[in-house]
Amino acid sequence: MKKLLMLGIGLVSSSYVLAQDLTDAVRYSMDEIQGTARFRAMSGAFGALGGDMSSVNINPAGSAIFNNSHASLTLGLFNTKNDVSYFNGKNSSSNSNLDLNQLGAAFIFNNTNSNSPWKKFSLSVAYDSSANYDDDWVASGTNTTSIDSYFDSFANGSDIPFGILKLQPGEFIEEAYADIGRIPTDGYAIQQAFLGYWSGILDPDNLDDETNDNETVYNSNVAPGSFNQNYFYSSTGYNGKLAFNFAADYNDKLYFGINLNSHFINYEKFTILRETNSNNASLVNNISFDNLLSTTGSGFSFQLGTIAKLTDDLRVGLSYNSPTWYRISDELIQGIDSNNADPDIGFIGDIVNVYEEYKLQTPGKFTGSLAYVFGQKGLISFDYSIKDYRDSKFKPTSDVLFSSLNNDINSRLDSAASYRVGGEYRYKQLSFRGGYRIEESPYKDNSFYGDLNGYSLGLGYSFGNFNLDAAFSQAERDINYQLYNVGLTDSAEIQSKFTDFVLTLGFNL
Repeated sequence: MKKLLMLGIGLVSSSYVLAQDLTDAVRYSMDEIQGTARFRAMSGAFGALGGDMSSVNINPAGSAIFNNSHASLTLGLFNTKNDVSYFNGKNSSSNSNLDLNQLGAAFIFNNTNSNSPWKKFSLSVAYDSSANYDDDWVASGTNTTSIDSYFDSFANGSDIPFGILKLQPGEFIEEAYADIGRIPTDGYAIQQAFLGYWSGILDPDNLDDETNDNETVYNSNVAPGSFNQNYFYSSTGYNGKLAFNFAADYNDKLYFGINLNSHFINYEKFTILRETNSNNASLVNNISFDNLLSTTGSGFSFQLGTIAKLTDDLRVGLSYNSPTWYRISDELIQGIDSNNADPDIGFIGDIVNVYEEYKLQTPGKFTGSLAYVFGQKGLISFDYSIKDYRDSKFKPTSDVLFSSLNNDINSRLDSAASYRVGGEYRYKQLSFRGGYRIEESPYKDNSFYGDLNGYSLGLGYSFGNFNLDAAFSQAERDINYQLYNVGLTDSAEIQSKFTDFVLTLGFNL
């Protein structure tokens, strides 16, 4: 009866500290506006052009380029293909999803005072998906390092006394695991050592130690040798951006704009490692360890931008994206099993660790743009952006763990530039488009997380008061994905190819 009660209580169990890492900072700092088909077909090189709903997310002055009130919606098919190498194993996977990734409208108000240099104003609202987290892959191969090193790094590395891992009289495993998670600062580390012991992977030198303050040495029940490992990764979710925009046209030469942005994070990551071995003298031959992390968050940022027509054909643009100030919450469910585990170990999987909300400040970004318009025939455009990922900060910065993490961010991340070029040629009602982009790695070591290179193509047709646009884009990036932060720190080498097809319906209001 008590165990059944604890299953219900476990669903609202709470803890205080989860070990974030700099990959979280990078994930929420990168913005990949998926955008309209015209925007996508020209690889997002719209900072000096405007006149497109997604261009407002690059330069908020862009909405004042519209001559008429305009609205658009975009449907996209997004595919990620991964080729994964892990020691002697190779795997491939492909994941596709269909999404309404853009929706927005700009309302144009012409100034009735013909003597005023302020010709028109625009108010707009635009939603764009800035990141799609849907992905899955498998890494499998034969390693000489076991997952036991992960639990050993917490048990021995954090000098966790054995007494705190033992059950009190009448206490169940899931109760102890949940209570440990409530310990400020060290709860997460002690939980990992707890999992290592009750799964039968680790044992202390002295099983009779009842104290909580004696230093304990832990030994692994996994004998050295080779280990067959299979690591499954799956993530879902999105990062969305809702922009409220105001822009103005001064004398048809200068355009000014501001965005107030609301951001939304919904992210879920599930990983499971299965490991087997046939090593002599190994008490543990089969291990399964899984983690389900759920993250939600909201944030705020603002943007300032201007576009200048130097001549009738030549335009320049400059915009600033402020940092995004996020408030983020995490929940974690863990599960573990082995052939040497306590029979009740499975009940730990019913505990939801709810962590205290924390803050993340992502870096700001500057974008400079240049465009040349060939009358009604076409155009060519170029954008250059710079973002310093070292400005990412977990807060409060006075927190010991966050301070250490921020130092790690400062030493391992770097400023990164992006280059985008796009062109369009019009023939009667038909438009042909293309583009190319390069986005540098946010890491100082770009062999760990490589540059992104991509190209795009598209077509558009104008029916007068509405237009239909289609775009195809493809990009590639190589990364080394580290399985765990400590212990089993080996990486899977992943070659990712991102292929998108988007369709936009736009119409004048």
